[in-house]
Amino acid sequence: MPVWAIVMLVILAILVVLFVALLIYGRKMQKKQEASQEDIRNGAQSFSILVIDKKRMRIKDAGFPQIVLDQTPKYLRRAKVPVVKAKIGPKVATLMCEEKVFDLIPIKKEIKAVINGIYILDVKGLRGGLEQRPVKQSFFKKMKSKITKKN
Repeated sequence: MPVWAIVMLVILAILVVLFVALLIYGRKMQKKQEASQEDIRNGAQSFSILVIDKKRMRIKDAGFPQIVLDQTPKYLRRAKVPVVKAKIGPKVATLMCEEKVFDLIPIKKEIKAVINGIYILDVKGLRGGLEQRPVKQSFFKKMKSKITKKN
């Protein structure tokens, strides 16, 4: 058997082992994430809040308490997160929310939000429904729709 064939078999075996290891690690991390999401959902409460402002900003600049900054992993401290400034009862609070929820939150309106700590999990319109933004179309779908409009 030639030397290059043995080398290729060794490389192939290493790649297969790495692939299997990544699969096992990915499943383990997925189970861990699902368990933490379940814990977050179990501790959530519904509040009626008045949204003052919403932005994407760094955690350091958002004005969160020091304990939140300490618990955030170092690689995420510089990342921009969706931040909502809202009035909950008589108190103004800075809250963080999920990406999919951030686009639904209207500014200067009262909404019903499901909150756990400083994290907004879900929103519902208090008076009337929330407006859904249209889904962005890909480049090819835009071009296809323009061509069909011309014909």
